[in-house]
Amino acid sequence: MIKFLDLKKINDSYEPNISDAITKVLDSGWYLLGNEVNAFESEYGSFIGSKYCIGVANGLDALRLILKAYIEMGIMKEGDEILVPANTYIASILAITDNRLVPVLVEPDYSTYNIDPFKIKEKINSRTRGIMIVHLYGQNAMHPEIRRIVKENNLRLIEDNAQAQGCIYGDKRTGSIGDAAGHSFYPGKNLGALGDAGAVTTDDDELAEVVRTMANYGSRIKYQNVYKGLNSRLDEIQAAILRVKLPRLDADNRRRWKIAEYYNKNINNPEIILPCNLQHAPCTMDHVWHLFVIRTSNREKLQQYLHSNNIQTLIHYPVPPHKQDAYKELNHLSFPITEKIHNDVLSLPISPVMTDEEVSMVVECINNYK
Repeated sequence: MIKFLDLKKINDSYEPNISDAITKVLDSGWYLLGNEVNAFESEYGSFIGSKYCIGVANGLDALRLILKAYIEMGIMKEGDEILVPANTYIASILAITDNRLVPVLVEPDYSTYNIDPFKIKEKINSRTRGIMIVHLYGQNAMHPEIRRIVKENNLRLIEDNAQAQGCIYGDKRTGSIGDAAGHSFYPGKNLGALGDAGAVTTDDDELAEVVRTMANYGSRIKYQNVYKGLNSRLDEIQAAILRVKLPRLDADNRRRWKIAEYYNKNINNPEIILPCNLQHAPCTMDHVWHLFVIRTSNREKLQQYLHSNNIQTLIHYPVPPHKQDAYKELNHLSFPITEKIHNDVLSLPISPVMTDEEVSMVVECINNYK
């Protein structure tokens, strides 16, 4: 079986360094807010290109804390609107509604699956306070039109960088483009921990201080609480593991890029729509290929066919956020492009530990599909 993502094989490729890092933390006797977290925050902030990095418990909390901090700072208030892609994982929207802000959904560009920059302006009104862009599947979502709109309307630009660690936009990495960014280190990410983990990056001095305080029960000094905060902290073991993996992230992303390039050049089946803008177009490092997502009109049939040939696939994502039971108040809305994408997408195996033979087998199998 060609696994969709062989996490054990990935983590084994870092041994014995991961085991040594865990042992070091265990032997230290210090498990929260210690040297490993401090070092990772410094190293990851430098990697992203941000002045501040604050380790938190997970990617959802990273986004929640950014918005919560903006409310505490008086920049946003309950009922304000945040523009967000309709085509995204639900966490992007959960972070908004958890803060009693209002998500305003924007259709994606059909060729990139990311927010359509030219459909943003029509959604802006006097209650709009920010735009959350999502670098979905590992592809940069930033665009000069978004920058123009943000500046023209004095909005906050928040990046959901959960799937795009290492992605490049111009001369910057995603996660350092906007006013603040949320990052996830869920085990399956390009930079993955061995459990939940996340971070906030920003160049904003005040925002960084408020986020850090909010994430620690709203406390700067133990037992003295200045905000109604959360308990959302990156632990020492996860930070130590991420420190082991971070130096190899660019190399791992280049391997993903090579696999994506091979898929894009060699998959040749009229039933399959490839993820780059044009079939067989060159792929660039503005996409770090967290996922390689194809589209087909009969997804279930293709998925069953691949499974019968020992190729594991997943669907990212089968139900769009506005059609989830959790958001019944949005169920009446119609976003045809988003709904079409969610009906058709299928994610193929891709990871830095896939062999050339496995990649060739996936291509051959898809090309033989009828």
